[in-house]
Amino acid sequence: MVLVSSNSEKDGAANDGSMVDFRGHPIDKSRTGGWLAAGLILVTELSERICVMGISMNLVTYLVGNLHLTSAKSATVVTNFMGTLNLLGLLGGFVADAKLGRYLTVLLSAAITALGITLLTIATSIPSMRPPACKGNQECVEATGSQLALLYAALYMTALGGGGIKSNVSGFGSDQFDSSDPKEEKSMIFFFNRFYFGISVGSLFAVIVLVYIQDNIGRGLGYGISAGTVVIALIVLLLGTPFYRYKKPRGSPLTMIWRVIFLAWKKRTHPYPSHPSLLNQYEEAKIPHTQRFKCLDKAAILDELAASGENRSNPWVVSTVTQVEEVKLVFKLLPIWSTCILFWTVYSQMTTFTIEEATFMNRKVGSFEIPAGSFSAFLFITILLFTSLNEKLFVPLARKLTKSPQGLTSLQRVGIGLVFSTVAMIAAAIVEKQRREMAVDHNTKIRAFWLVPQYFLVGAGEAFVYVGQLEFFIREAPDRMKSMSTGLFLSTISMGFYVSSLLVTVVDKLTHKSWLRSDLNNGRLENFYLLLAALGTINFLVFLAFATRHQYKGQQYNDPDDSGKEMKNSNDMILEDIEKIRIEAKEGP
Repeated sequence: MVLVSSNSEKDGAANDGSMVDFRGHPIDKSRTGGWLAAGLILVTELSERICVMGISMNLVTYLVGNLHLTSAKSATVVTNFMGTLNLLGLLGGFVADAKLGRYLTVLLSAAITALGITLLTIATSIPSMRPPACKGNQECVEATGSQLALLYAALYMTALGGGGIKSNVSGFGSDQFDSSDPKEEKSMIFFFNRFYFGISVGSLFAVIVLVYIQDNIGRGLGYGISAGTVVIALIVLLLGTPFYRYKKPRGSPLTMIWRVIFLAWKKRTHPYPSHPSLLNQYEEAKIPHTQRFKCLDKAAILDELAASGENRSNPWVVSTVTQVEEVKLVFKLLPIWSTCILFWTVYSQMTTFTIEEATFMNRKVGSFEIPAGSFSAFLFITILLFTSLNEKLFVPLARKLTKSPQGLTSLQRVGIGLVFSTVAMIAAAIVEKQRREMAVDHNTKIRAFWLVPQYFLVGAGEAFVYVGQLEFFIREAPDRMKSMSTGLFLSTISMGFYVSSLLVTVVDKLTHKSWLRSDLNNGRLENFYLLLAALGTINFLVFLAFATRHQYKGQQYNDPDDSGKEMKNSNDMILEDIEKIRIEAKEGP
């Protein structure tokens, strides 16, 4: 995931003192940054992709097959891991913005990831960390808490490191190019195009080669290879230290948001002023005052403490109208944010139950049996295909039809993706019902390639939702809070995985474990998929209600001059940054 620079950052960012070399001196563009530095940095991202995909896309088979956990519990372990990884990306972004900077955050995160994946290698290699193998028709013994302790420690340490890498490494890579220099800006776009191929190869390597090694040679070796890639990436990152450009930390937008909320709550008993012009720095506001979320205006009330000259500039005593309005803009995005969560809940099924389904199906091609986790390769191939079709076919066609430089708006992309996800769950339910009936009634395993349609539909949906979400949050976030766009985006993915865990737990309890069983032939997994399809339909209708009422930034102001300026900035963003968003958003969760 990549932070895209805002327009305000383009005006000589390399020369305003915010960019320095490793000694803290102003950068020498001939000796720092550029292709070499960015390439060294993104080796770390490549290793993160190999590790995370190598774990998430095949962990459920280990939990069910080797540790004898139930299907529901195994799915919850995987989705909690992925949810935590993306949630900790928020922490990594905050630490980098507020204190450490991107380089140190990536460096520490890579070291933590290396330690986590090493512990995972140990946890899956030591026989005492697994329960005894199942014997005949006897009930399998589930792994104990002590046997799971090291596994959980390894997973969440990997999540901590992976989250820090995910939220910073690509942004650090883009820091190596001066976006105010047309030549370097073109190089950055070209670089990300080229490097995306490497990221895609890394993901496919993980789900094809590493998954095969895990299933057929040994989990320890498979995870050990992942650990080795992170160690190599860490060494490469350190070797490039003299060649990087470093952006000084300028504080996190999260701090300002919490500060405004805190002050609004603290002054909740204060009466509103007779006119908004009495609020702090009303005349100097860079964003026009609005009446929405009026309760937040209290953060800008000049009470007795704030009225003194020295306290007017103390952000912990009183906020400015500009700060309050920026927080309002973020709050305005939350309805759309909430309706994007369920897509990632559907996506999470591709890493859990769909892979478990494959273990009950015929996976042979000739004499070779494809590992169940390797079928997720169809997901990545579809994402690659539809991302390219979006750029080469769908968007140009939409531009001709709509006469808009965007082609499809960000919310239209999200809506299309939500439809794909709902159809995917219907297709998944049909396939699972047929699979179970053939297994129970005819003792026949259907071909695992019947899973391809649901992978195809979810992959196509991600190609639309991923870009649409990121583009929406980047365009609609306040100019000074562009890094919040990645935070909002990461949180939707995180919440999607957590909602999956919650749904699995609730469904398992309400159905008395009759839907989600370790032996899928005795369960009713198709009912769970149909439940997700129903929830997806309701969610889509709610999304439509919010989307049709949403006013894009620049459309909500009554002042024609202000509106014109905002629309100009928005169009600049479309023309200059959207292509980078599409390239950089291809990374996936």
